[in-house]
Amino acid sequence: MLPYFPKKFVWIFSRKYIAGETLEDAIRVSKELNANGILVTMDVLGEFITNLDQAEENKVEYLNVIDVIQQSGIGGNLSVKPTLFGLLLDEEVCYRMIREIVARAAKYDNFIRIDMEDSQCTDMEIALFRRLKQEFPKNVGLVVQAYLKRTSKDLEDLMDLHSREMPLNYRLCKGIYVEPAEIAYKKYHEVNRHYLENLEFMFRNSIYPCIATHDIPLIEGALRLIEKYNVPRDKYEFQMLYGVTPERRKTLVDKGHHMRVYVPYGKQWFGYSTRRLKENPKMATQIIKAIFVKH
Repeated sequence: MLPYFPKKFVWIFSRKYIAGETLEDAIRVSKELNANGILVTMDVLGEFITNLDQAEENKVEYLNVIDVIQQSGIGGNLSVKPTLFGLLLDEEVCYRMIREIVARAAKYDNFIRIDMEDSQCTDMEIALFRRLKQEFPKNVGLVVQAYLKRTSKDLEDLMDLHSREMPLNYRLCKGIYVEPAEIAYKKYHEVNRHYLENLEFMFRNSIYPCIATHDIPLIEGALRLIEKYNVPRDKYEFQMLYGVTPERRKTLVDKGHHMRVYVPYGKQWFGYSTRRLKENPKMATQIIKAIFVKH
């Protein structure tokens, strides 16, 4: 039913999880988070464009965001989805556009995270990261998805890019795209087991992991691994989504762990919101209550 749901009703739910439609909204939210000791990674919503003119527009927007982050003194960086820059239309054009964005970030000693999308993009996005990491070793990172059966091998294959001086930097998440069982683990405990195995690989090899989860068993498992390997606080961080489990987030911050919150904004919020709903259908009750329950 989601595609047929009136957008104004979905926005009632969405406004809790999205900074707003404008960059000004994202800056305001980011400053609020920074004031509470939380870093941010900003993201302009949208993906899977249909022509390269759109890619050029997105590139200009991201270059502006990098400048504004610097000018505003925001403690944060940017996440980019390669399909927003034409990955599926022209892989080389996509590379050149994202390279320009990474170069702008590097000018300010900032950082760009290459998001991982569905499995049709995985090889291309790893190849894109590999090229960028070789030129900008301090300024680019990648997302890896624990539910993909290939991830353990991908981590091993990318070790040639790693050094203690310029460590690899990964956001480790479960993965949200619907993938066939042939290539992705499906069971909750199975995905969690591989998540923690991937995380332990990173700690063993002095990779910088961004532990992106709201799942209590994974947070507890990560804390055990941090203790097991005696990992310094500046060698990892936790990451969470804006508007999700703020109490859990605060608990980790209060205990001295670095936290970064994913702050999405933009007019293309509907697709992001419906994915959040598909991940957790129970959230739909919030929409129903907002519509029918008087406060």
